[in-house]
Amino acid sequence: MKYYHIKNNLPKYMLIFAAAISAGSCTDDFLEPDPLSIYEPTKTFTTREALESALAMCDRHLRNYWTYYSTQDLSLPISTEYMFSDLAVAAKTDESAIFADIASRLTPTNSLENNNTNRIMFFWEETYNGIKYANTVTEYIDKIPQLDETTRNEFKGRAYFHRAFRYLALCFQFNNVPLVTHIISTPKLNYRSTRREAILKMITMDMEKAVQWVPSQSEMEMIGMVNKEACRQLLIKCYLSTGQFEKAKLQADTLIEQSGHALMQENFGTFSNPNPKTWNITENVIWDLHRPENKTIAENKEALLVMPNRQGTTAAVQMRTMRNWLPLLDTDMLMSPDGQKAVEFYAKENSDGSANKYYNEEMDYNITFGRGIAHIRPTYFATHSLWTVNGVDDTGDLRHSTASGNWVTMESLKYNHLNPRQKQWYGKPLRLYGDDGKLLCSDTIRCWFDWPHYKTYIPSDEEMLPTSTNLRGGAGDWYCFRLAETYLLRAEAKFYLGDPTATDDVNAVRQRAHCQQLYSTVTIDDIMDERARELYMEEWRHMELSRVSYCLALSGKPDKWGNTYNVNQLAEKSLWFERITRYNNYYNKNIVEVKDQHYTLAAHNIYWPIPQNKAINANRDGQLMQNPGYDGYDPNVPVWDNWEDAVADEYSN
Repeated sequence: MKYYHIKNNLPKYMLIFAAAISAGSCTDDFLEPDPLSIYEPTKTFTTREALESALAMCDRHLRNYWTYYSTQDLSLPISTEYMFSDLAVAAKTDESAIFADIASRLTPTNSLENNNTNRIMFFWEETYNGIKYANTVTEYIDKIPQLDETTRNEFKGRAYFHRAFRYLALCFQFNNVPLVTHIISTPKLNYRSTRREAILKMITMDMEKAVQWVPSQSEMEMIGMVNKEACRQLLIKCYLSTGQFEKAKLQADTLIEQSGHALMQENFGTFSNPNPKTWNITENVIWDLHRPENKTIAENKEALLVMPNRQGTTAAVQMRTMRNWLPLLDTDMLMSPDGQKAVEFYAKENSDGSANKYYNEEMDYNITFGRGIAHIRPTYFATHSLWTVNGVDDTGDLRHSTASGNWVTMESLKYNHLNPRQKQWYGKPLRLYGDDGKLLCSDTIRCWFDWPHYKTYIPSDEEMLPTSTNLRGGAGDWYCFRLAETYLLRAEAKFYLGDPTATDDVNAVRQRAHCQQLYSTVTIDDIMDERARELYMEEWRHMELSRVSYCLALSGKPDKWGNTYNVNQLAEKSLWFERITRYNNYYNKNIVEVKDQHYTLAAHNIYWPIPQNKAINANRDGQLMQNPGYDGYDPNVPVWDNWEDAVADEYSN
């Protein structure tokens, strides 16, 4: 298989176009003044190659949600999704504007700067950016006469996927948003918001076409382009979001049973054991499944859509997963019981090439795990409570297994700081408390938590130097969709339908992970728990919790605690907020304080505010609806109730 990427031998005008888009994705102000009002099409969209390049940029920018980072290597966009969930909170405690007191600080004009604290503005701008690229294809495809109908539909189908993927996210991150489906030649400054229900209806119809038009991965030479399987997975989510639960189940049946894909059950691909003297990995299917080098190989039958980002390729982006998601270990805030620094990152060699006498290969935590700074940290629920099933801590679960090397606990690390005066604790397991009960870590938010090594470990070749102590994380292929999620989507559809075999689908995912505890019946909360275990840092956790809150309300089914919900009142009461309240041990508990603020989330934060400056103010001749709970909310602001009227309005200027 070949990777799909922007080729270096494009015609000059295509290179200019690609460079312009690329430049637009790498700065914090790449859309000025407003992503809705200005798009100036060029005359280059007259050839197949031009539209192929537009689709390539759609693919590349899809990856950016996971891989984009600032010049400081901080704040991956996906991390913001987790800050609004049951699984993680902001943790970089030396950040003066740490995004902790969200309920108070998040307003239409505040905390939307697209900086290192959060990437909410990135999601708004980048998502509309991606919609523009998709609209470029749908707008110009019929103006290229040399394309046959099959090719034309294939291009449209891929563009529909990219547009639908982004609108599905907007609908559950921002609620009612402007619908933009065409390229405009002059600024449009009088948009209205379109109701979420209408947008979901439109993208569902588009994805029904895409599933018919886009070829399967088995029919394609390149990996990384949108395929039929990815379209079907997205269509399942669209059907769920429009309350068409039986159709969602049938699409999942097709994908699971008739597509040639299967859950990977045994070891496969290339096995890597980075530093067994420090931390040994026993060969297992979960570790193999998440090695970047195994995600795109033909043997991997579980991958539905992979975003190529392989080390050494021209388009690779250094993800810095270890830097962003691991605890800060090499610090004086983490001490041994005798008052010495607990962990030191020693280079193998000194700068002059001589051997470092303090280096010990058996405790080289830099090369083995990477240098974390904890931009975000997992909750206690994510690291502990989540893994209890049927009242039992499931020690067989490979996704939470220290014995296999997949999961790292702080207590499994050892004191490795060599102080010439005192070596009493060297080589012994780390401790959070001394014998006298004294806390040995002065910043437990940032410096003391467990993590899924199998997900976070992506080494960087240029940082694997004998003189380096700064392995931050490299480039690696990443999953967008895989079949394990399909099982859990089918379980969700079955739950809404009252089908008891939903339990079988959840257990299928658990059995692959070698779990000893299986469910006898499942609630929607059990399904969301299993998504948390299986899809950490793959799914957009906040968006999916928001989506499932909406779907649950549509179904009329109760949650685990007997609550039912109203689709029109989710900003007041939702499954999302119920899980935040019950499971996140930081938000709204008034226990943890950082930078003179407590961790808070409000019920209305299920939806992010429509940006005041770059959307509402820039749309100066019209009104966009703000979300409930934020300044400027007015339920009487006119909105489009159906997508056809919104599309017709695009042509009225």
